[in-house]
Amino acid sequence: MESIKRTENSLERVLPIPDVHAQEHSACVTAYVREHIRKSGGVLPFDLYMDIVLYAQGLGYYVTGAQKFGQSGDFVTAPELGPLFSKCLARQAAEVLQRLGQGGILEVGPGTGALAGALLDELALLNALPDQYALLETSPDLKRRQQERLTSQLGEGIERCCWLDDLPRDWTGLVLVNEVLDALPVTCFQVYSGHPMLAGIQNSDSGFSLSWFESEEIAAEIEIIEKYQLPDGYTSERCSRADAWVSEVGTRLRCGLLLVIDYGYTAQEYYHPERSTGTLMCHYRNRAHSDLFWYPGLQDITAHVNFSSLAAAGREVGLELAGFSSQEAFLLSLGLTELAETTHDVRSQAEVSREIQQLATPSGMGERFKVLALSKGLEGALLGFELRDRSGDL
Repeated sequence: MESIKRTENSLERVLPIPDVHAQEHSACVTAYVREHIRKSGGVLPFDLYMDIVLYAQGLGYYVTGAQKFGQSGDFVTAPELGPLFSKCLARQAAEVLQRLGQGGILEVGPGTGALAGALLDELALLNALPDQYALLETSPDLKRRQQERLTSQLGEGIERCCWLDDLPRDWTGLVLVNEVLDALPVTCFQVYSGHPMLAGIQNSDSGFSLSWFESEEIAAEIEIIEKYQLPDGYTSERCSRADAWVSEVGTRLRCGLLLVIDYGYTAQEYYHPERSTGTLMCHYRNRAHSDLFWYPGLQDITAHVNFSSLAAAGREVGLELAGFSSQEAFLLSLGLTELAETTHDVRSQAEVSREIQQLATPSGMGERFKVLALSKGLEGALLGFELRDRSGDL
């Protein structure tokens, strides 16, 4: 058994200590997890633990009102760095909508609403506004914040927006998913004598501990171990929920494009011999760390996206692979440098340079983030993959 607990003398020296109210909330989340461990016979599968601390109604990280996005939150997404990311995406969205002749934009997990506002502003300038801009948001608090922001920013244009609680049954247009799938619960496994053991959560005196248990539902993990010849001790993840989500989108998309932007790898990279400790990571107040049990409910827990697996799931339901590339190449294909020159009249050169560096350099998001495009009934190459298309790597 491997124990992971809060370390008062190390981790709490680099992470800000939550206030009393936040600690009380975390205590409620902890008690809720403990009860689920008891009901599960003493071991709670890791994906269920992740599901609870991130999404449990009234308790989970993503459904409560704490500040999550931006410099004062736990992490910063590309749309919040400045307008360039949204301006580039608008060009890709305009191409899709104009090629279809009609259609809307569905943004999944719209965060603060920053992308929606900037995207609609730019599409108006391009004379390519969608028939509808739908925002799929399950958090009541985030939905309220998005509505306030977009009402103030768009004025009468807010009438083009609508909020959804689930995927629409029938959709034509663009489905946009930016930094969402990395936060879906994952199954964590480790190789023992060539055989997969799954991660589970147990109660312990110091909080929770991670243990490994046998399961009959390990066919997919066995296939991964054999295909990539993973050695004993190798630890990694598999996200069946992300694959299932892409499959569901594929069945509901009548015609258009699914665009997934996130940090991740191809399967060959994901299960590389040197990536032997997996990709799980926690985020709190713009600091990354690896303690999965640090104040449950107050921090984000993520895993990198397996883009090969997503592409395969899409193809199984009739989606076609329309492009795969790094965020750097994608944004440059859409005119990042040219668009940057048009913002100098309202922003300093230093501000624009910082945004480009964060978006498009290998030390920022440029190579770590990837862009996957899956289409249905959409003919022709896409502008965003003009400079480089790495679909063959999948």
